[in-house]
Parts: sequence; structure tokens; C-alpha cells
Amino acid sequence: MMASASARQGPKIVSKSSSGGAGAAGAGGPPVMPLASPLMGKKKKPFLGMPAPLGYVPGLGRGATGFTTRSDIGPARDANDPVDDRHAPPGKRTVGDQMKKNQEDEEEDLNDTNYDEFNGYAGSLFSSGPYEKDDEEADAIYAALDKRMDERRKERRELREKEEIEKYRMERPKIQQQFSDLKRKLSEVSEEEWLSIPEVGDARNKRQRNPRYEKLTPVPDSFFSKHLKTGENHTSVDPLQGLGGLSTPYPGSMTPGTGELDMRKIGQARNTLMDMRLSQVSDSVSGQTVVDPKGYLTDLNSMIPTHGGDISDIKKARLLLKSVRETNPHHPPAWIASARLEEVTGKLQVARNLIMKGTEMCPKSEDVWLEAARLQPGDTAKAVVAQAVRHLPQSVRIYIRAAELETDIRAKKRVLRKALENVSKSVRLWKTAVELEEPEDARIMLSRAVECCPTSVELWLALARLETYENARRVLNKARENIPTDRHIWITAAKLEEANLNTQMVDKIIDRAITSLRANGVEINREQWIQDAEECDKAGSVATCQAVIRAVIGIGIEEEDRKHTWMEDSDSCVSHGALECARAIYAHALQVFPSKKSVWLRAAYFEKNNGTRESLEALLQRAVAHCPKAEVLWLMGAKSKWLAEDVPAARSILALAFQANPNSEEIWLAAVKLESENNEYERARRLLAKARSSAPTARVFMKSVKLEWVLGNIDAAQELCTEALKHYEDFPKLWMMRGQIEEQGENMDKAREAYNQGLKKCPHSGGLWLLLSRLEERVGQLTRARAILEKARLKNPQIPELWLESVRLEFRAGLKNISNTLMAKALQECPNSGILWAEAVFLEARPQRKTKSVDALKKCEHDPHVLLAVAKLFWSERKISKAREWFLRTVKIEPDLGDAWALFYKFELQHGTEEQQEEVRKRCENAEPRHGELWCAESKHVLNWQKKTGEILAGVAGKIKNTF
Repeated sequence: MMASASARQGPKIVSKSSSGGAGAAGAGGPPVMPLASPLMGKKKKPFLGMPAPLGYVPGLGRGATGFTTRSDIGPARDANDPVDDRHAPPGKRTVGDQMKKNQEDEEEDLNDTNYDEFNGYAGSLFSSGPYEKDDEEADAIYAALDKRMDERRKERRELREKEEIEKYRMERPKIQQQFSDLKRKLSEVSEEEWLSIPEVGDARNKRQRNPRYEKLTPVPDSFFSKHLKTGENHTSVDPLQGLGGLSTPYPGSMTPGTGELDMRKIGQARNTLMDMRLSQVSDSVSGQTVVDPKGYLTDLNSMIPTHGGDISDIKKARLLLKSVRETNPHHPPAWIASARLEEVTGKLQVARNLIMKGTEMCPKSEDVWLEAARLQPGDTAKAVVAQAVRHLPQSVRIYIRAAELETDIRAKKRVLRKALENVSKSVRLWKTAVELEEPEDARIMLSRAVECCPTSVELWLALARLETYENARRVLNKARENIPTDRHIWITAAKLEEANLNTQMVDKIIDRAITSLRANGVEINREQWIQDAEECDKAGSVATCQAVIRAVIGIGIEEEDRKHTWMEDSDSCVSHGALECARAIYAHALQVFPSKKSVWLRAAYFEKNNGTRESLEALLQRAVAHCPKAEVLWLMGAKSKWLAEDVPAARSILALAFQANPNSEEIWLAAVKLESENNEYERARRLLAKARSSAPTARVFMKSVKLEWVLGNIDAAQELCTEALKHYEDFPKLWMMRGQIEEQGENMDKAREAYNQGLKKCPHSGGLWLLLSRLEERVGQLTRARAILEKARLKNPQIPELWLESVRLEFRAGLKNISNTLMAKALQECPNSGILWAEAVFLEARPQRKTKSVDALKKCEHDPHVLLAVAKLFWSERKISKAREWFLRTVKIEPDLGDAWALFYKFELQHGTEEQQEEVRKRCENAEPRHGELWCAESKHVLNWQKKTGEILAGVAGKIKNTF
């Protein structure tokens, strides 16, 4: 066996080593001959055992090249596998890190083919080296050089790029540009052509246009019952958990512990849901609501929850409250809450039973008894209250509830008297009992009440009101003894004396009150006493009110703050409607500051707005006696007499004013106005002649010219104007009047000359520039008018009226784009100008006006022109109430703006009642506005010089057109 095995393995052994066979023979046995003996007989190849020639590649001759096996490149490794070197530095610890490093090294190609004579190598020769500070400086220098070189060529490059883009756009225009001419032509399309355009068809296919709705087929009840039974056979559910762990998942579902489906409950739930949906839908039948807004909340209180969610919540609440009651049966709120829960769900009898159980468990709880009385019907409630009284004989609320349950007055009195026997110290019971009695019985009861409750101020004061004068004094004295720290008793005593015409005692009582209260340690609160004075004023006790004001007005105020504080107090009293308090404050302030013109003026304006003409004239007489140099006080007195049509008295007041203020311009002009308004033109002329000689001011000359002009004496007016301009050539109104007189006579060249001469003397007068531009526009010289306004704006860039006229000029010429551009420039020059923002709002298209008005309000929040523009905006949108609110806000902020009053009056003529129209007219007459573009155009017209404020208001309103 061994011989045959060795024979089989012979060739392998020989091929590896021939010495092995020799060794084996020598060891013992004949030599074994190798089996490859046939090879040995052939001639040996000469290259065997020789080294391979240079450049020899095995297998290249027969094409066996390009093979790479795993044994050549080693085993496969993942990029995240660690390298063999356990101490490799960070960044080289994985196979992937080393592969990246090798790739970066290979990327740095420094071959000659990558070299350029001008730029050098494409990459950096030193990218692998450290980046030092010198390198950073060198890079910064090179970057600066590159930037400088780039700037030198920048303009040419940008111009070339722009030309290329324009050329590209011309060759390939956008779709928007291709249709721009057609878009412009849309403005010419009429409404009929627009409506005749056919509707775009629906490009979707039939299936998309008519989708098949999902059809739902109701499942029969037998299906549920069948599957319920099959479910029982194949499931094992804990019977305590019911279905899915819920005791009642939905109305009509399986009850825990039973395997039957209650079909009746499913039907009821379905009907309930249908009722709910129908009740929700019924609220909008044919667009009309069917909900009663007044009874809505009451209906909510009585609504009984009918759907599953509410029922489960109620069951939970019932369970919780039951737990609370069982845990702590002597806790009253638990019983009350349980009863109210049952009441809400409609189980009134259960609620009554629960609350009665609560009265047994909590017999000393007032709230439980009151709740029981509320839930029980009439007679039963009385029995419950009687039982409550036995348990709680000192409870005031239970006695009050018992009295409320009685319907007969006598029974109520009987209950309350019984209550007072048990609880004689209750002020509430006494007050309730007294309210039911007749005056005589009430007086007797109050006498007993103040004995039982001597510290109740209300009872003492009620008793004093019912007593006679002498008895009331005694009652109040006793009240002061019992309650020495209450001020109301003293004030009531003062009212009592005033009511019995004993006014000299009022001041003494109030002074004693202050002294007594301070002696008893009471701090005198000035604000509280002023409030008491206001209440006295509203109750008609004028003397008491004035006495209180005099007594406390100076308490707790520093000497330097007195005037300011008193003026604020008077304004506060006026706002609260306590006019006598305000009058008393002014009287006291005038005693302390008799020579203060501002206080006299405030008091005069108060009397003008809230008093009578006699009280105003009496005050003004005292005022001019103390402040004879105050011209405005003299003028107010004269005007009051003139409005009362007492012209001689007005003349005498002005004569006295002349004595106190000789050569006063205001008084001269007031006298002239008085005579001219009463058609005494000759006297007015003489007065003006005297004024020109004694007080030759520019206004006097202007009024002289105006008088002759309105009377039709044009030549005399021109002569006076020429004379005035010799003295006051820098007064622009004289130049305006001269130009307007010439313009009225159709002498356009002379008018233009007058305006130009005036502008040389007064280049900063906006009015002159406006008149000249309007003159040129009127004669058709639009270009010249535009040039004049541009020149005016250059000299006066901050006058918004010039910008506004420029915008309107372009708008009137039909150049809306130019007017919008001008408006943008104007708002840059005058960003806080209200008249510009107001005009800008209405230059916008309707959809953008609201946004523009918001911007205007941000810039000019309290500007009357902006507020007026917002009011007009609401008016144009037919928001009547909001428009009225903004009109009111405008005239409140600036009552001198006549345009606001005219627009407000026009608005009320269209949308208001006669009372509202009359109110606006009266308020306008009281305000006597003097400014406003439309208002001045009407009021300063020579034909309207004698018109009253009401007539001017109607005239301006009549000329306003709703074109906004």
C-alpha cells in the first residue's frame, strides 16, 4: 500500500526536489527512479535557468497581459477601516484619509506641459507649504493691483456688456415686451367689446370635467350583528375593558359585559346628529338670520347638550362630583355644583333632591340653603327658607331671600321686621326695610336704625333728609358726634343750610369741616373734595359747590404751580359738566392773580362758551379794569355788545379802549369794522384816515384799500395802494391787492407788472408766486406758468403750497405722470406737509388710496389736512359713520380750518339729518374759521365782504363737488 501511494505522488515529489529521493534510498532500500524519465531523454532548452532578457514581459507575445488579480493589489478595504499603523497622526488614521492625501499629492502637476511663460504654473508651487503673514501681505498687494487694473477697464467692459445685453434683447425680446403694444391698446377697448370677448373653454377632458363622485352604500344592520357575533368567536377581550378600553365609545355602541348591538340607540344617535346639522343650517335660510340676538344668551343657558361628546363629559363630571360628595360630604360647594350640573342637563328634580340632601349634610352653610331656595318652586322654597332660618338665625342673606319670595308688601315687611328682631345690627336689612315703608314710618324706622347702627353714614343722611329743617340739623349734629371722620355729613349739612336759604352758613360749615376733620386725623384729599363739589353742582347746590372749591382749591399745591394746576382743574370740571365748579375756580384764580391777562382770557372764553352774555360782559368789565392794556379784552367786550346789536355801547367801549391804548392798531381796525358792518361807511373812512395819520401801519393801509375796493371806488383804492407801497413796499398783501384790482378790471399786463414788481421786493411770498402763475395759466400761457412755479420753487423749496400748485397745474393740463413725479419730489422736500400728503392720497388710483392714507397718517398724524383727506376717503367709499367720525376729529383738532367745516356741512347735507346739519352750522359759526383754500376764496371775494359765517359756509359747501 505504501509503494502504490508513493508511486502516485512520485511526479510531485520529483518536481519539487530530487534530493529527497536520494535521501530515502540511502536510508535503506534500493534507489527509486523518477517517473519523469521520458523528459530526461530529450535535449535541454538553452534558456532554462538563465535570467530573463531586458524588457521581457511574460505572456506579451501571446497577448496574455492586463490581468490584475486580488493577489497583486492586496485584500479589499473600506474607506473607514483603520490603517495598519496604530500610531498614525490625526487625518491619516483611516484608509480613506490616506487615499485623499495621495490624490492631493497627485493633483499638484508640475510638469513642463503645465507651465506658461507669462502666468507660470497653473497651480501654486507652494500650496503644500505653510501660509505665513508675508504670503498674506503679498496676496493683498496682488489683489489691490488686480482691482486697480479691473477699475481701469470697468467702464469699457460694462458698456460692452450693456450693448451685448441690449443686442440680445432686441434679437430675443421677452413675451411681456412682445405684447406691450397690445396692452397699451387695451385702454381703447370699450365696455361692449370687452363683454363680447368669448369665455375661455374648459380644456380638461370629460373625465376630469365630470368626476364621478364616490358612491357610498349604507350598510344594513344585519351586517353589524353578524360580524359582531363572529368577532366574539375569534377574540378574547377582557370584559371589564369593553370595546377598545372605552366604556361608551359612541352613542349606541356595545355596553361593557354584553355582546349585543343596540340598534335602537344607533338610530337615536343618527337622528340626533341630523337634528344638529339641520339646526346649524337653519340659521341662514335665504340669507336671513333666524337667531333672536336678545334671547340668544338666555337660550344658551337653557340649552340641553344632545350630542355624544357633551354626554360623556357630563358623565365624567357627575362621577367626579359624586366622588367629592362621598369623600367629603360636609363640603358645600360639591353639593351646589352637583345640583347645578343636573339643572343644566334638564334633570331638575334630581337637582332638587341633591341640594336637599346637601342641606341635611351641611345645615350651617348659607350658600347651600340659598341654592335650595332657588331651585325649589314657590311654596316649597318658603318652607326651605323657614327651615334655613331655624338653622341660621343670624344670616342676613337668608332673610333677604325670604323677603324676596313674598309677593305681598305686608308679608315682606313682616319678614324684615322679624329679621331685624334677630339681626338688629345689619345696615342692609334696615335699608331694605325702610325702602318698603311710607315716609313717616320710614322716619320712625330710621330713628331706630341709627340707634342700632350708629356708625352708618347712609342711615344718618337718609334720616336727615326725611326730617324737618330743625330736626335735620340735630340729626346731623348727632351723626357728627358718632362719626367725626366722615366728610359727607358736613357737606350734607351745608346743602341743608343752602336749601333753606341760609347761604351765609355754608362757608362756615365747610371751613369747620376742614378744621374738624384735620383735628380728627383725617387727611384732606383735594381730588375727593373736588368730586364732591361736582356732585353738589349737578344736584343744584351751587353755594355749597363754590364753598367747597374755595376751601380746598389751594390745599397741597406749591405756590409756583397754582395757576397751571387751577387751569387744569377748571378744564376737568368743564369736561365733567360741572360749570359752577369751573366758574368758582376761575373766580378764585382771578382773586389770586388779578393782573394775569391769560387767566382773564381763559375766564372770558369760558363765559363766552358756557355762560350768558350778561355774565361775559360783567367779567370783561372787571377784566379791563384790572388789565387796561389788554386789547383783546376790550375787543371782546365791544364784540359782545355789537353781537347784541347794541352799537352805541360797543362804540363807547372802543372809545374807552382808545383812552387806555392810544394808537393801537387792533382797536382802530375794530372800530372801522364796527362802522363798516353797520353801513356807516363815511365814519369808517374818517376813522381810517385818522388811523393812517396817527398809527400808519401796513394793516391800516391794507384795510383802507380794501374798504374802497369793496365799495367800488377803484380809483381811490389804487391811489391808496400806491401811497401805501411808498411806505411799505415789502408788505406782499398790498402788491397782491394791486394786482387783483387790475386783474378784476381785465388789465392783465398791469396785473402781471404789479405781481412782478412785488416779487422783486418780496421774493419769499408764496401767495404772489401763486397769483402770477394762475394769471399766466388763465391767459393760456401754460409754459410760462410752469416756469414761474419752477423759479418759485428754486427760491423757496420749503413752501409746500408752491409744490402743490405745480402738481395741480400739470394735473389740470392732463399730464398725470409729470404730476406724480412732481409730487414725489415735493414729498422729499417737504416730508411733513399735510396739504401735500392730502393731495397725494387722491392722486393715486382708488385701490392704492387707502395705503397712501396710512403712509400720510404715519408722517402727519395730527395734521388737519390729512385727517380731512381720510374723512373724504371714507365718504367716497360710502362709509358714513367712519367719515363722520373723522370729520369730527378734524374740526376738533383745527376749528379754524374753513374747508373742513364746509366739507363736513356738505357731507351732512347729503347723509345727515336736519339736526346734524344745524349742529355743524352752529359749531362753525362759534368757531369763526378764517383759513382754508376754498374758504378764503369765498370769504375774501369782494362781493362777499359783508356775509356772515353761516352764509359763507353754505356758499362754499354749494361749490364743492364730489369728484374724489
